[in-house]
Amino acid sequence: MSRWRPPQAASTAIITADGHHRLKAELDDLWRVRRPEVVKALAAAAAEGDRSENAEYTYRKKQLGEIDRRVRYLSKRIPALKIAQGVPTDREAIFFGCWFQVEDDDGTAHRYRIVGPDETDAATGCISIDSPLARAALKKRIDDEFEAALPGGMRRFTVIAVDYDGLK
Repeated sequence: MSRWRPPQAASTAIITADGHHRLKAELDDLWRVRRPEVVKALAAAAAEGDRSENAEYTYRKKQLGEIDRRVRYLSKRIPALKIAQGVPTDREAIFFGCWFQVEDDDGTAHRYRIVGPDETDAATGCISIDSPLARAALKKRIDDEFEAALPGGMRRFTVIAVDYDGLK
């Protein structure tokens, strides 16, 4: 069995201003706070002697590698991102950055916000602009119906509300 996997599709390089600030803060925290702590702990573990049987040393090396990998990714990704500015002139339609509420066929209401792929968070309802639901919802207005091909199959939704309040 081969380990080869097809390359993933490139994600959209757009982000909200809040998401951009969070990514920059994460990069700053990793570089200025977490990495020096791990380097200090790694040096202390290395000073204990035989590194081949030192679990603390092995753990800290792995932890440092994960931090460096994330720092490298963020250092390349942040400059490539385009920050979405302002709100669209048509505030009645669903566009990037807005909160919207939909009702599914079962009558259950769901609230989502369309954001960039780097700031998705299912717990808060922030969905990627690359997701099937967001793609299907774009440019829809209140009372519009649309279908989205979700992992569980085709689902039908009706737009209940579109909200740009709180966005600049």
